[in-house]
Amino acid sequence: MLTVTVPDDDLLHRLADLAASHRDDLRLVRWDLSGPLDPGTAADVDLVVVPHYFVRPGGFDVLRDLPRLRYVQLPSAGYEHALRHLPPGVVLCNGRGVHDAGTAELAVGLTLAVQRDLPRAVRAMDEGRWDNPFGPSLADRRVLVVGQGSVGRAIVARFRPFEVELVRVAATARDDADGHVHGVDELPDLLPDADVVVLAIPLSRTSYHLLDAAALARMKDGALLVNVARGKVVDTDALLAELGAGRLRAALDVTDPEPLPPDHPLWRAPNVLVTAHQGGNTDATFPRVAQLVRRQVMALLAGEPPVNEVART
Repeated sequence: MLTVTVPDDDLLHRLADLAASHRDDLRLVRWDLSGPLDPGTAADVDLVVVPHYFVRPGGFDVLRDLPRLRYVQLPSAGYEHALRHLPPGVVLCNGRGVHDAGTAELAVGLTLAVQRDLPRAVRAMDEGRWDNPFGPSLADRRVLVVGQGSVGRAIVARFRPFEVELVRVAATARDDADGHVHGVDELPDLLPDADVVVLAIPLSRTSYHLLDAAALARMKDGALLVNVARGKVVDTDALLAELGAGRLRAALDVTDPEPLPPDHPLWRAPNVLVTAHQGGNTDATFPRVAQLVRRQVMALLAGEPPVNEVART
């Protein structure tokens, strides 16, 4: 019997048919990790599906009371927030693929919003003031997309119809069916020619402050930095200096720190649009999480390797 905890009624409902068709070897239990499970159930749990946006301090500690726990499934692609809190002997699986579409949509939306100065239009609308600025297009710009995982590839696909020149960057250089992918070591030479730089790279030791003061200084005057990766990929103080000087523009769905305190200078910096880490906040998330958990459960029932494994503790 495979015992799986799911965090909410929506996911439980979406998997009801799977539970019914495997009633002899699958048990689904609703549990949102907000408190301990009863001892009888806790002794049987094999797989825990973590709630969306689970950032409760010490929240993962309850997993240490599950003696049979083998797998933890995150709904997010990022997993650095969970890894250091898991008990030993657990396979961690991420939500790669769940938020690709939503994050890519937002990356394009943020780019268009800043290129076409939509924040200025919103402010003018609030004042009942007719304002008709002239500004840069997205068409004919060179767009540098840093990160070619599933999110990065989704971003590239959505930028293609906008008549831009796309430059792709990944951890290592390679060629694929769409042409050349540059290595991240080439970034210093690529930044000066980019009109838009979109960050979709996972946070790691090597990507921490990838866009530091030196890298930001290499970007051309007026260039736009779009971050839908992790806030710590960018040196916030260095970015603030560039924004304050009026040299760069930015659209940030992620920040460092996060969430931004009310008095943080990023809120009042010029030439910046900030959204509150809402890349995956769409109603497409719920059926996609259900599809991933379904695939995961089917793989484990069949004795196959887990889906989206990213680490073993």
